[in-house]
Amino acid sequence: MEILAAVSDSPFSTWIRESESLFGYPMFILLHTIGLAIVVGVSSVVALLMLSGAPRSVLAATRGMFPVMWTGFGINAVSGLVLMAADAPTLAMNPVMWVKFGFIVAVVMLMRSARRFAAADTDVAGAAPSGRARKALAAATLACWLGAIVTGRLTAYIGGPDFFVE
Repeated sequence: MEILAAVSDSPFSTWIRESESLFGYPMFILLHTIGLAIVVGVSSVVALLMLSGAPRSVLAATRGMFPVMWTGFGINAVSGLVLMAADAPTLAMNPVMWVKFGFIVAVVMLMRSARRFAAADTDVAGAAPSGRARKALAAATLACWLGAIVTGRLTAYIGGPDFFVE
């Protein structure tokens, strides 16, 4: 907990939190929103194509979108760490934030699977991957993104240090 307090009390975190400059908190929340739009937008397009039963050739054409998606994820990760550093002790103790992280870890694994799925003509057994598996992967991806976005917004309202105190 002392490390989190030290991070939160650092000059950079204090500046992000307390500065009236547009280059402080507003810039990082904007970057976080842009990164989120990119990563969720691109991965949702891929998931919706998979869910709709798009032909393998269409899915293969999405391979070029994955570097764009991971760039958006990188923007989100960096801006999210900066935003978290601004109030590290509170956010680290917020159970809703940990649920959000769980959704993010799950969706990263799902999108890695989607990338392999889009790149492969067959699964490990040599048969074409089933439509049911493709649709389950797509639905899980969309559900995890929804969960991550909703819990991300809820961290501002639920789960702070005083939330569970009666």
